[in-house]
Amino acid sequence: MKLSDSPVAEKSDAPEVIDTTFDRDIRDILSGMGLTEEVLLSAAMELYVPHPGIETKEKAEAVFKQELDVALSDPNLCILVYAGILLEQAGKAGELPNLSRDSYERDLTFLVCDEVLGMSIATYIAGHKGMFEYVRFDKLKPGIIKELGPFMDDVIAGLIGGVSSSMYTRAEV
Repeated sequence: MKLSDSPVAEKSDAPEVIDTTFDRDIRDILSGMGLTEEVLLSAAMELYVPHPGIETKEKAEAVFKQELDVALSDPNLCILVYAGILLEQAGKAGELPNLSRDSYERDLTFLVCDEVLGMSIATYIAGHKGMFEYVRFDKLKPGIIKELGPFMDDVIAGLIGGVSSSMYTRAEV
């Protein structure tokens, strides 16, 4: 299952009214870190490939922005991204349990939880197709991704990979 296919299932204990107001928006938090929509778009477009329904870079940019808005409107996804932000901060401060600051800074190969988080984000957004795009963005590290720390490079690769996958998939229909 992927974000775009999520059914609106009612739970027996679901409230009649849901408070949709919030004090913090993940977009503002990311922007405060220099990860604006334009920066994310720029990284995504470095790996843009023409595709049926998205034959031009201009069309891809517009659809990517729409898909990013859809993704970042989901509180579960936003909390996954925020978890990555907090893990990055804890790693920089040397506060991650059972991991030295040196191991965090060197992003040693035995540290795989960052990849798991990135894969989870991409899969949550776009299903298994999102995983393939995540791997592409994680390996090639376009744009800002190459400048990010061990957790945030995977979080942003997962976000961009998932959104890119949704962009290409929705263009097929």
